[in-house]
Amino acid sequence: MNYLFVVAHPDDESDAAGGTISKLIKEGNNVAVAIMVSKAAARRNLSATLSEDEREAMEILGVKKIYHADFPNIKMNTVPHLELVQYIESCIEDFGAEIIITHHPTDMNNDHVMTSYAAQTACRLFQRKPDIPRLKKFMYMETPSSTEWALDTSSRRFMPNFYVEIGREGLVIKMKALKAYKGVIRPYPHPRSEKAYEGLAAYRGCQAGCNYAEAFELVFGAD
Repeated sequence: MNYLFVVAHPDDESDAAGGTISKLIKEGNNVAVAIMVSKAAARRNLSATLSEDEREAMEILGVKKIYHADFPNIKMNTVPHLELVQYIESCIEDFGAEIIITHHPTDMNNDHVMTSYAAQTACRLFQRKPDIPRLKKFMYMETPSSTEWALDTSSRRFMPNFYVEIGREGLVIKMKALKAYKGVIRPYPHPRSEKAYEGLAAYRGCQAGCNYAEAFELVFGAD
């Protein structure tokens, strides 16, 4: 299967789904990551070696196909929606994506929201181009320090209904990839602390009756 992870920033792929990405690749699936804001210039404690950090993290996860866009960081809401959609569509077409995983549309981070809306629209590409197969699955992922900060009570928040068991091995790989990004890991009790990541993986595993897991919300599709 061809899995396309559409993320706003470098590190989002490891943050939300590092264990899953590694597992999918080890199982023989093809995984590509499309990054909408490659430079993340407004990020606090921005690493001077962000490109190298990303390359190292992707190597740890096993990702070989990466798409880079250069939309403005924390300003994606200033970009015409159509441009965001067309970029994601180009990735879908080039990669032959069968499954898309992206941010939840109620995340606190606005770049995540814009990425999610654009991916939602792009998933209908098969209706506009009959030669493009329809997607088999579309899912939202959980991004610590953003998804849990969905404060808009008028919107439906992240409700996991799909879990991927990553085990201790997957958690170790996830943390190794995250640590490749300088300045991402914070002291506990920050949600991006090593202890918090382990706690979340353990909690999601308990929900699914397995040993450490990452949680997703399946929008459409089935196994």
